[in-house]
Amino acid sequence: MSTRTFVILIVCFASIALSDDFKTINGREYKDATVSRVEPDGIVLKTKSGISKVYFTELPKEVQERFLPSPVKVTAAQRARIELKSWASAMANRTSYVLFFIGGASLVAAAVFAIVRSRLQ
Repeated sequence: MSTRTFVILIVCFASIALSDDFKTINGREYKDATVSRVEPDGIVLKTKSGISKVYFTELPKEVQERFLPSPVKVTAAQRARIELKSWASAMANRTSYVLFFIGGASLVAAAVFAIVRSRLQ
C-alpha cells in the first residue's frame, strides 16, 4: 500500500469517526451526528434519533467538498477510448445491436412519413 493511499484512508476514517453538527441548506439540523458512510450521492448520518441519509445537494458547499472525493481528471483521449469501448461492447451484444437498428429504422421511417405527409397536403 502506498503512503498516499494510507494517508487518504486515515483521513477518511478520522473524519467518519468524529461526531459533528450538520445543517442543510433548508435549515434542518443534525446535532452530534456521526458519518457512518459516504455514498456517491450523499452521506449517511447516525444521530440519537436514528439514521438519516443526507444528499449532497442538500448540504452546503463546504460540507460537500469535505466528503466528496476530488473528481478524476480524464483527458479527451481517455474519454474517447472509454466511449469507443462502450460502443464496441454495446454492439457486440446482439440485443443492443437489434435495438439500435430498430431505433435507426424508426427514425428514418418517421422522416419519410413527415416528408410524404407534407407533400400530400
